[in-house]
Amino acid sequence: MSVKSIVIALITIIALLLVRNAIFTVHETERAILLRFGAITNPNVEPGLNFKLPIAEEVKKFDGRVLTLDAPAERYYTLEKKPLMVDLYAKWRVDDVERYYTASSGDENRARNLLQERVNEGLRNQISRRDMHEVISGERDLLMQDLTRDLNEVMEREMGVTVVDVRVKKIDLPLEVSQAVYERMNSEREIEARQYRATGRELALGISSDADRQVVVIGADAYRTAEELRGDGDAKAAEIYASAYERDPEFYEFYRSINAYKQVFSNQGDILILDPKSDFFKYLEKGDGG
Repeated sequence: MSVKSIVIALITIIALLLVRNAIFTVHETERAILLRFGAITNPNVEPGLNFKLPIAEEVKKFDGRVLTLDAPAERYYTLEKKPLMVDLYAKWRVDDVERYYTASSGDENRARNLLQERVNEGLRNQISRRDMHEVISGERDLLMQDLTRDLNEVMEREMGVTVVDVRVKKIDLPLEVSQAVYERMNSEREIEARQYRATGRELALGISSDADRQVVVIGADAYRTAEELRGDGDAKAAEIYASAYERDPEFYEFYRSINAYKQVFSNQGDILILDPKSDFFKYLEKGDGG
């Protein structure tokens, strides 16, 4: 092979390499920036097939999709200085490629670290203005909205990044205070239970006292009614006896004696010592009843 052929082959290879270096493709899911000797010449290269000056120009590509920052759990303090362990994640996207490249030099890890610092700082500010109830449930959605808005303003200004959303995955108490909190909750529930039991005993005592009073009142009313009925019965019986006595005194006396005999001799175990000549036995002596 002659020298001329070798030179032509080398020139051809170099030309192919230069052409290959001059052609690049940007996908729809990517964002790209074009540099010439380190200076930005095109801050937003369109997707598709593109050309650049070989060697002199360089293209930097970045992921243009929505990315996820899964931050580790951090300790934050509420308005009443109570610690909380908050585990969250953030959704972000590169929008201003020039500003993003200037702030992070195109290093995604560096961008994630900067975003995480801003997330922690923003969340710390938001939680420090709220008490524990508001952080956990009362204003949790509002807290996330404020954090996302403020964080998005800062990241767009500093890094050209849009913060799409920030969400809390879990909120826990630190391990060193969990047991104390649980013990305090148990104590509060025990106090509440004792109050309920005391209130129940007080109500039971009131109900029992009222029932006892009603028993006494009902018994007294019943006794009064019984005495009134007994008195009325005795009065009517006395009236009947008097009427019968007026009609036939001898028969009335006989009837009373017979009843007396019946009462006296109904129990054979009774012992009576009476004079046979007494008036009590006069109707036993007179068989004719006279």
